Amino acid sequence: VKAIIEHEMKNGIPPNRIILGGFSQGGALSLYTALTCQHQLAGIVALSCWLPLHKAFPQAANNGVNKDIAILQCHGEMDPMIPVRFGALTAEKLKSVVTPTKVQFKTYPGVMHSSCPQ
Repeated sequence: VKAIIEHEMKNGIPPNRIILGGFSQGGALSLYTALTCQHQLAGIVALSCWLPLHKAFPQAANNGVNKDIAILQCHGEMDPMIPVRFGALTAEKLKSVVTPTKVQFKTYPGVMHSSCPQ
């Protein structure tokens, strides 16, 4: 993912215009990559996921380059694969890594490990 970011930058896209996003493992990868990236990115959309290697944070964050990154984290309340509790714990951990007001954690009643129109 970091190589893709570098490729986009070489093609003229400034890093502060790049948003990473993903669902489940893709969301986990987006969170970890953005928080350890050497470039200031625009934001993260993380759906039904967790922060990998969470115990390594906040120290693993690359000099706080993305301290002010906007994070939208969404999770279904009925997710049997990644329990919503893990999403909530991730949101709390993220608030210790980035500016807390930049973290939005939204839950969706009745939604399992999937997405919904909302």
